[in-house]
Amino acid sequence: MSALHFELPGSRVLDLFAGSGALGLEALSRGAEHVTFVERSGRTIDVLGANVRALGAEAGCTLLKKDAIAYAEELEPGAFDIVLADPPWGRGLAAQLVEQFARRRFARALWVEHGAGEAMPAMPGARTRRYGDTAITSIPVPA
Repeated sequence: MSALHFELPGSRVLDLFAGSGALGLEALSRGAEHVTFVERSGRTIDVLGANVRALGAEAGCTLLKKDAIAYAEELEPGAFDIVLADPPWGRGLAAQLVEQFARRRFARALWVEHGAGEAMPAMPGARTRRYGDTAITSIPVPA
């Protein structure tokens, strides 16, 4: 989040593969205007909803029980300012999401967490930071 610090205030954020909501909730705490969380597991989205309520963040959040890849496929260009994603590792979902982003830039930037050994499609401006066995690839929309 520290790398996104100046981009978050007032932004519309999409948290794909949201899980407990940690990424999106952190974005809210750093000034994002609104976060849309997408998670397909009913049990997990219940936990996410409890986390949102516990923080009193309902007004700044939308929770969707949907498949993240299918949801991203339907997005219009520029639908969000920032997309954060932490898909399950080793299933090719991170690379699939990057490919979707290449076809239709549905945000100003995509930040995706993935296994450091996972191959990612080449994208202009992409930057990958490695932290042990974890990698975070960020892809801005070209100016």
